[in-house]
Amino acid sequence: MNTTSQRRLLLFTISLICFANAGSAAAELDAEMVLIPAGEFTMGSDKIDEEKRAQEFGSIKPWYRDEQPQHTVQLDAYYIDRYEVSNARYRTFVIQTNHWVPSTWRENGFLMTRRILDFADLKTLRALAEEKYDIDGAPHLMNKVELLDAIEARQQQRENLPVGGVTWRDADSYCRWAGKRLPSEQEWEKAARGVKALEFPWGSGWERDKLNASGGSDKWPDGTAPIDAYPEGVSAYGVYNMAGNVMEWVGDWYGAYPGSDYQNSAFGKTYKVVRGGSYGGVGHYTISHFYRSAYRAYYAPDKAFDDLGFRCAKDALSPTSP
Repeated sequence: MNTTSQRRLLLFTISLICFANAGSAAAELDAEMVLIPAGEFTMGSDKIDEEKRAQEFGSIKPWYRDEQPQHTVQLDAYYIDRYEVSNARYRTFVIQTNHWVPSTWRENGFLMTRRILDFADLKTLRALAEEKYDIDGAPHLMNKVELLDAIEARQQQRENLPVGGVTWRDADSYCRWAGKRLPSEQEWEKAARGVKALEFPWGSGWERDKLNASGGSDKWPDGTAPIDAYPEGVSAYGVYNMAGNVMEWVGDWYGAYPGSDYQNSAFGKTYKVVRGGSYGGVGHYTISHFYRSAYRAYYAPDKAFDDLGFRCAKDALSPTSP
């Protein structure tokens, strides 16, 4: 199937999917938020890279310097999504707002439903099964019903994965559509490390089995894990996957912390902060440094990567109102 045909099929899919249950979907979005109570927490780090490991691994910036000085932050109460935004929920947004399709979906055909694929001939289905859906077995020997069944099962597996391939503006638009916003960098870090200044969401020590990192694993064929995977790695507030799986956009521009003497040409209104680390690791390595709750990364807001997603937040008007 050529690129033009694929685009037409995607547009046809969008035009046929209905807008039913929009109200209940919005209610679910709010029900899966976690209240982070008002109060102080410790942000940043006072660590020093005495072993020069940043140079050893070829990091683009010195380790810890943009996390300094460690400081106390007072925040009002707020809500944050318990889970990263999933493909299924982002699909509802794309359909209802006619928003751009994420780059990952153009690669894996996520938006093509069974009803639409049924219009394709057997040759096209076999090509899609091999090129976009990574169907096990021998797609070239399957009949049309077998192919549709296999593709539909593969699509369902992807619904609960975190959406990736979205820019900062995409993430911001989704959160606004959902009646929310992107979390601030401060809000994200408090939700991840709690009030005890934990190094990682689950505690102070590195535990590889509590997150999805370094290329995922054999059980995650797309690299990313479902948004509710790794319950043993949740933060003190019960927020999932704040280390690994996909990196997450936050609302802030990348800049120095108050009282810092560290200077970086990237500071200013050029790059947005990204938090959490991703399943991809660094090359063939899983380096715990990049999954610390205080670690800061940054990208231009128009960039999109397969392992970059987001979650949303909203103000807490009262202790009982989500």
